[in-house]
Amino acid sequence: MSLNCRHDWRWMPLLVAAALLFVDSAKAGTRTVRIATQYGISYLPMTIMAEKNLLEAEGKKRGLDLKAEWVRFTGGPPMNEALISGNLDFASGGVGPLVTIWARTKDNLKVKGIAALNSMPLWLNSINPGVKNLKDFTEKDRIALPAVRVSMQAVILQMAAEKEFGAGQQHKLDPWTVSLSHPDGLAQMMSGKSEITAHFTSAPFMYQELEDKRVHRVLNSNDVFGGPHTFNVVWATAKLYEGEPKIVQAFLAALRTAMKEVNDDPAGSAALWVKADKSKLTPAEAEKIIRDKDNTWTMTPQKVMVVADYMARVGMVPAKATSWKDMFVGDIHDLPGS
Repeated sequence: MSLNCRHDWRWMPLLVAAALLFVDSAKAGTRTVRIATQYGISYLPMTIMAEKNLLEAEGKKRGLDLKAEWVRFTGGPPMNEALISGNLDFASGGVGPLVTIWARTKDNLKVKGIAALNSMPLWLNSINPGVKNLKDFTEKDRIALPAVRVSMQAVILQMAAEKEFGAGQQHKLDPWTVSLSHPDGLAQMMSGKSEITAHFTSAPFMYQELEDKRVHRVLNSNDVFGGPHTFNVVWATAKLYEGEPKIVQAFLAALRTAMKEVNDDPAGSAALWVKADKSKLTPAEAEKIIRDKDNTWTMTPQKVMVVADYMARVGMVPAKATSWKDMFVGDIHDLPGS
C-alpha cells in the first residue's frame, strides 16, 4: 500500500504543471494593458476609466479581452523610461514630458500623444511673505515641483523666467528648484520647517495650499500661456498605436465615456474620485474644483505648440514640431487642437 502511495506522489509535480499550463492557456487571450497615471484630480478621467472598467468594456465591443493594470508615478521622466523599456503601454503626464519623448523618439520608437486629459492652470504658491513675484525669489528659497528642469511645471517656470528676466535667462530659477511629488511638496511647504518655501503644483494641491492664510499665489500658468492650456496628455509608442490600433481605439472610446461622465455628472465624479484616491477632500470640495471655470475636461490638445516651440527654440529637444498634429495620433486630428 505504501509503495503505491509513493508511486502516486511522484506524479504530482507533473499533474500540477499540466494544470497550470491549462490555466495559462485559458488566459492566453487576455491582453494586460499597463497604464500609468500621476497624483491629482487632473487625472480624474483616468480614475473613472479604472473604477468603471471602461477600457475592458470597450475592448469587448471590438473583440478584445483586455485587462487594465494601473500604475502610479510621481513624474514624467521615470514614466518615459518605463515606456521606452516596454514596461508600459500608456503613459500620462504634462505636455513637457510628451514633447521631450516625441522629439527624442520620432525616428525610432515614434512616441506620440493619444489625447489630452484636460485644460487646467498650474499655480506657483509660496509661504514666504516676501515673495510677491519671480524677482523676489532668492538663494534662501526652494521651489518644489515634480521634476527639476523637465516637468511641465519646470518648463513653465523657465518660460516665465525668460519673460521676467529677459532672453537667455530661462534657467535663472532652476538652481532653486527641488524634485518632489505633489503630496510631499505640499506637506513640506506647509510644515513651515522645511527649506521648501514655494510649490509649483496642480489641483487639488494648489487649492488646498491657498486655504491657509500663510500661502499666496505667485504665478498662474494661464498668464504665461496667454490663456487656457492643456496640462495633461496620454502618450504611447508606435508599437501600440500602429501594431495594436484596436487597443488605442478602445482606450479613446473609454476616455470619451469618462469625459462625458465628468462633464455630465461633476458631483458623482467627485465622489468617485475622493473614494478611489483616498483624498482628504470632501466630495463637495472636489466637485468645486471640477466645476471651476478655469478647468476644462476635454480630449482636445490646447496650446501644446507653445510648449513645443519654446523647448525647441532653447535647445531642450532635438526636433521641432510644425503642428500639434505631428505629436498626436491621427485618431484625434479632427479635433480643433492648437
